[in-house]
Amino acid sequence: MDDQQKTKITVQTKINKPVNIVWELWTKPEHIIRWNFASDDWHCPSATNDIRPRGRFSWRMESRDGSMGFDFSGTYEEVSANHFIRCRMDDDRVATIQFEDDGESTKIIETFEAEDINPIDLQRAGWQAILENFRNYAERKQ
Repeated sequence: MDDQQKTKITVQTKINKPVNIVWELWTKPEHIIRWNFASDDWHCPSATNDIRPRGRFSWRMESRDGSMGFDFSGTYEEVSANHFIRCRMDDDRVATIQFEDDGESTKIIETFEAEDINPIDLQRAGWQAILENFRNYAERKQ
């Protein structure tokens, strides 16, 4: 299926931090491992992130009991620091992340192509939960 035919899902949140701080927390591996999971029974034990066009990312997500896990990985296609990311996941789906600067706060809007395995509502809820986990982490940082 080409990009025009794939179902797109959008999630968003507002973070009470300036965009330069939000960008750093979103892109640095030492921060990614602190927020990149949807619920407390999961975690992100490792992350690599080469945030540049053609750079690779790989974020490991695992259940805390070790029963499940997967790598969220792909290649960056477009990167504009503090503004925009477009990446292609290894399963060929595309995701975009917009960072809208509002002075002391930042709105993040993620749009991603749905996969064929899980229901749309479950995918939306999972990505939104990760985004809210990021917001909680970012707002706790000094």
